[in-house]
Amino acid sequence: MNILRRGRRGQSTLEFVTLLIIIMGVFIAAGNYFKRGIQGRWKASIDELGDQYDPRLTNTSIKHILVSNTETRITTISAEGGLWSLRDDITNSLEIKTGGTTIGAF
Repeated sequence: MNILRRGRRGQSTLEFVTLLIIIMGVFIAAGNYFKRGIQGRWKASIDELGDQYDPRLTNTSIKHILVSNTETRITTISAEGGLWSLRDDITNSLEIKTGGTTIGAF
C-alpha cells in the first residue's frame, strides 16, 4: 500500500509541475500577443501624424517687408533766461526683401 501512495504523491507533483509549465507558456504567448498589439497601436498613432519634416525636401519662400515712418518738427520757444528748442524728425523708409530657398535634389 505504501508503494501506491508514494506513486500518487509523485504523480500529483508531476501534474502540478506540468500545469505550472502550461500556465507559464500561456502567459508568454499572451505577452507576445499584447506586445504586438501595443506596437501596432503606436505605429497607427505615428502614421496618423502625417508627413514629418524632412530637411532634404525643404522649399522655403521668404518675404520680408519693413515700413518705417518718422516725423520730426523743430520748435523754438522764447522764455525767461533764453531760448528753448524742441525737435521733431520726419522720416519715411520702406524695405522689401523677397527670395526663395530650395534645398535637396528632389
